[in-house]
This record gives sequence, structure tokens and C-alpha cells, in this order.
Amino acid sequence: MSTDTGTFDLDTAWRLDDRVSIRPERFGALLYHFGTRRLSFLKNPALLTVVRSLADHPSARAACAGAGVGRPELPRYRAALAALAESRMIQPRSL
Repeated sequence: MSTDTGTFDLDTAWRLDDRVSIRPERFGALLYHFGTRRLSFLKNPALLTVVRSLADHPSARAACAGAGVGRPELPRYRAALAALAESRMIQPRSL
């Protein structure tokens, strides 16, 4: 379950870290991690929908599908989710 962009596992269950606060913006959202003090930008509303719904779906792939992300767009969302995992904004969860 590497968080490398190319190997981020879309079929793993993920969730937003408990220490992350989301601030919606016109362009998407700002995420702030109170533990690491890192700030991340979500550059579109669909990505915000995916991130907010991760805990409600059995996998990141299902969260993407639920947000209307099509198959051609998955590589871009995989890269964004990999970056969020690398910065500990999201974390794997057990089902």
C-alpha cells in the first residue's frame, strides 16, 4: 500500500486523519493537519467530495466513483490522493 503516486492503492480503504481540518473554498478546499502543521490545497470541488467521503466507502476507488470521477480521470485523482497520504492528511483504515 505504498503512497508513491504510481502505486497508491485505490482499492484500499482510506479516511481523513482525525487531526485534519477542512476549510472549503471556491477552488476546492484547504486542509490543515494539526499534528504535522502542514497545509494542503485541494484544487477542485470533486476532490473535496472524494476526500470527505473516503470513510463512507470501502475503497478510494469507490469514493472516486461516488463523486462522479470517471476512469480517464483516475490517474489524476490517484496522484492527488497519493500526495495526501504522503503528507498524512489521509490514512489507511481497516474495514
